[in-house]
Amino acid sequence: MMLLHQAAYVLETELTAKLAEIGMTPRGRCVLSSAVDAGRTQTELAELSNMDKTTMVVTMDALEKAGLAERKLSPTDRRARIIEVTEAGRELLARADRVVADVYEDVLGSLPEGEREGLLGALTRLIEGRLGEPVECDRPPRRRALRQAVG
Repeated sequence: MMLLHQAAYVLETELTAKLAEIGMTPRGRCVLSSAVDAGRTQTELAELSNMDKTTMVVTMDALEKAGLAERKLSPTDRRARIIEVTEAGRELLARADRVVADVYEDVLGSLPEGEREGLLGALTRLIEGRLGEPVECDRPPRRRALRQAVG
């Protein structure tokens, strides 16, 4: 577990630094990526992004302030807000996706091809199987938006 934690921490830190260079955060990218052309509510996006409600509100406030996304009334539920990505948000998301792809290529490129495929295959099998859902825990670790930020 410590090896996975260390790898995730260093990768998340590098992604955070690289995305900051273009005015994006991993959480912001995660939300925009899940929201683009999806018609999802803020609550649905929080769940998809593994964010608690407070973190999602803060993230959406920042995205809205930057002109990257907008909250709109749901046509089917007036209590819910649908998140729409603006044109500026789409453009920045495309740049952020290129940054992330470049970091992934650089990181994975440091492994021989067979090890790269083995690592990705093993991690995929773990998160689709045994590690697909967290167990019940009285004091779980803080949730992070790693699912799409790193995946």
